[in-house]
Amino acid sequence: MLMPKRVKHRKQFRGTMKGKALRGNQITNGEYGIVALEPCWVKSNQIEAARVAMTRYVKRGGQIWIKIFPDKPVTAKPAETRMGSGKGALEYWVAVVKPGRVLFEIAGVPEETAKEALRLATHKLPVKCKIISKEDLAKEVALREGGAVSEA
Repeated sequence: MLMPKRVKHRKQFRGTMKGKALRGNQITNGEYGIVALEPCWVKSNQIEAARVAMTRYVKRGGQIWIKIFPDKPVTAKPAETRMGSGKGALEYWVAVVKPGRVLFEIAGVPEETAKEALRLATHKLPVKCKIISKEDLAKEVALREGGAVSEA
């Protein structure tokens, strides 16, 4: 499972997930991708489950990119423990996902295969997602910025 090799601080505050993703909101490597529609924490084991689902469906063909990394530690206190006595032990790692963030990308396979593989991966994730192609995302960004979209 994914986790950082080493970190400066062992425990972190929870933080907030307000606003939209300003970075990681473009498809850079692949042809198709999964875009998050709501904010959430994605655990490292959920990322791995989605990756396995995709690679199994495409029978290890094409190429898959994971665009998120779980670098936030989440702590939990043991069950039936009284309040106080410090913060709990590290339980798992999460990636903070904001709306508009590209989670996975895929290339090198036919469109139907790519979309089905991405659909299977979305079922493993705790966030509402949509499957989008590189061209569609570029058109959406152009419309959002108010620029004219040229049909090529």
